[in-house]
Amino acid sequence: MYKSVSAEEAVKVIKSNNRVYIQAAAAAPQALIKAMANRHEELRNVEVCQLHTEGEAPYANPELQESFHVNSFFIGKNVRHTLKGGNGSYTPVFLSELPLLFKRNIIDLDVALIHVSVPDKHGYCSLGVSVEATLAAIDNAKHVIAQVNRNMPRTHGAGIIHVSEIDLFVESNEAIPTHDIAEPTVIEAKIGDYVAGLIEDRSTLQMGIGSIPNAVLTRLTNHRDLGLHTEMFSDGVIDLILKDVINGNYKGINRGRALATFLIGSKRLYDYVDDNPFVEMRASNYTNDVSIIKQNPKMVAINSAIEVDVTGQVCADSIGAHMYSGVGGQMDFIRGASLSEGGKAIIALPSITKSGISRIVPALKPGAGVVTTRSHAHYIITEYGIANLYGKTIKERVKALVAIAHPEHREAVDKQYFDLIKG
Repeated sequence: MYKSVSAEEAVKVIKSNNRVYIQAAAAAPQALIKAMANRHEELRNVEVCQLHTEGEAPYANPELQESFHVNSFFIGKNVRHTLKGGNGSYTPVFLSELPLLFKRNIIDLDVALIHVSVPDKHGYCSLGVSVEATLAAIDNAKHVIAQVNRNMPRTHGAGIIHVSEIDLFVESNEAIPTHDIAEPTVIEAKIGDYVAGLIEDRSTLQMGIGSIPNAVLTRLTNHRDLGLHTEMFSDGVIDLILKDVINGNYKGINRGRALATFLIGSKRLYDYVDDNPFVEMRASNYTNDVSIIKQNPKMVAINSAIEVDVTGQVCADSIGAHMYSGVGGQMDFIRGASLSEGGKAIIALPSITKSGISRIVPALKPGAGVVTTRSHAHYIITEYGIANLYGKTIKERVKALVAIAHPEHREAVDKQYFDLIKG
């Protein structure tokens, strides 16, 4: 049905001055990535475009900056150093709009490196654990190289492509990267309690990966008829699905299905989604489309932040002027939940950093990015409570947010804010 070549042979289609897209998250095709990086002596000025990827990113080595430049749409840990090193850039974009950059030829691609399941008897492969902007990349790129992997789950939804859409095939059956989630701390568990208390039966959930989302999920076992329409999910939802807590029966769109654009978790998660029609993988311009999200009644969006100022401005992508992650889908879901009938937009974060610095601040750090504006912010939650900012004046917001700051910082945050506005 298809003829495979070596990874070294396949990546020869990549030329100097090309632009390459790498499939995101746990689907980043490591065999192709390593083969491309190994050609660094032959290549110059190759732009590697990507969202967050799991696994290694050898092309991001500062020593290879004459060969490769990383253009991140969301900055992952494995390439974060490139922004300071001079061999990386960040392109701010909503995850809902990333596919449009390719579809509208704003960013033209020469090569797409993708990671797929073994073709079925009809010649169709699955993009597995990550769809995001990959379908648009496939349509836009001049060359599509696929790593075919028997370990890649065959997921249902929109990420199904025929072998005729692929130019070169490389067989490599490496394990899909897994992600372990630590047990929630006491603080994270308390935040989880507050968030779970806002979730009603028949709500539809969006949440990410990490200890706080996991803490929320463990507190939903007595809920009924929840739905899942999210950018991504991890292991925490599996037991709730098996217990019929999450069944999608009251979603406004894609009823009876759990929707995501990428997945990261354990092998248990990958085995669970394999050939499971309950889980639908869609492109991010669908999952993150505000007009689609808002069709789910009681849509609950749960996101986090680096810091929040006392007027409700949310910084989630940078530490001061230093880019840390990206815009991602936070605003897509904050807005979608806000417009949903009975929806709730939530930002949940610990009140202080690990070094004791307040994350509820009088003003964002100089150069900090505002991902969620003060007019979009509704619920802000720390381990000290819930601040509902919707419809509140600035004075009321300051009072509510100071009240959920860490007790050791409340007086200083309050005083510093009023010193600022007096000045």
